[in-house]
Amino acid sequence: MLDLLTPRRTFIALFLASIVGMSFAFWLQYYLGLAPCPLCMTQRAFVVLVGVTGLIAALHNPGTFGQKLYGGLGLGFAGVGGAVAGRHIYLQNLPEDLVPACGPPLEYMLDTLPFLEVINTILMGDGNCADISWTFLGLTIPEQTLLFFIALGGACIWQMVRKDA
Repeated sequence: MLDLLTPRRTFIALFLASIVGMSFAFWLQYYLGLAPCPLCMTQRAFVVLVGVTGLIAALHNPGTFGQKLYGGLGLGFAGVGGAVAGRHIYLQNLPEDLVPACGPPLEYMLDTLPFLEVINTILMGDGNCADISWTFLGLTIPEQTLLFFIALGGACIWQMVRKDA
């Protein structure tokens, strides 16, 4: 069974999984009307980065070194995305009196603040990020996203340690 999962097919699976993840995010946004907060948007960016890494790796079809390199790059993106999801989960579990105040819209920050300050503000999160607007099987959206990043990261680790390049 694992013989069917060649490195190229595994990278394609990473790409397709990212498409599914982004499709789910767009379904939540456009079908259910759930507006994404800045941390949600950041997590989406890292899902896309993992997917693009998988697509480039699949097209390149590298040897052993490249397979490990692309796997490490995908793992890095999944790790940072997972850390952002962890921060989001932390904010959602804060007592109400410790939740940060809501910040200005992202468009306003991009127009008025230096880029690094915008990134710092986004990663800190705000009151919008602490809202729990939807759950499935008792898991919030960032909890589901963290599990998704763990799965993507696991596939990337497997690409790095597998012996059959």
